[in-house]
Amino acid sequence: MTAPVTPGRWRARLAEALARRRVALGFVFGAIVLWLARPTAATLLAGTAIAIGGECLRVWASGHLNKAREVTVSGPYRWFAHPLYVGSSIMGAGLAVASHSLVVAGLIALYLAVTLTAAVKSEEAFLRSRFGDRYDRYRRGHTGAAAESQRRFSFAQATDNREHRALAGLAVAVLLLVLKATYNGAFWRAAAGR
Repeated sequence: MTAPVTPGRWRARLAEALARRRVALGFVFGAIVLWLARPTAATLLAGTAIAIGGECLRVWASGHLNKAREVTVSGPYRWFAHPLYVGSSIMGAGLAVASHSLVVAGLIALYLAVTLTAAVKSEEAFLRSRFGDRYDRYRRGHTGAAAESQRRFSFAQATDNREHRALAGLAVAVLLLVLKATYNGAFWRAAAGR
């Protein structure tokens, strides 16, 4: 006989499922965002600058992170518990600005709120089970217990953490928005025979 699924256990399972599928969901949301976007040269320039700032934070965090092996307290981890997700949120804000659409901004905010909240819950549960009190002390701001995790930034570590994939994804998203801004109007007018 199996134990009944409690609301807490159900929420944890949902969070895990959303966290695991956030990249696939990102492609779905990305297609919808691209379809609804109305980028202009000015919004592309401003939004891309914001998004690049978010990706820079992600690269910095990735260069300090030794995933699943330690509680990292160096680099941006001194100030943020989840700098990769903060960077992703900044990237999302930049893409929302670049898209020049309130509907797109709402969709991006919804996607980030749901998937990153789920990812944080899932990740924190894993870190607590793996590192116990060390992780809890880190979250409370007592980093002395995890001082052995202090390290210098390493591009090799950022590459090991596959941050180049996020960078490539950002480049593709911006390129698609640039193409839409450049060709959307002319393409659709020509397709309609005007």
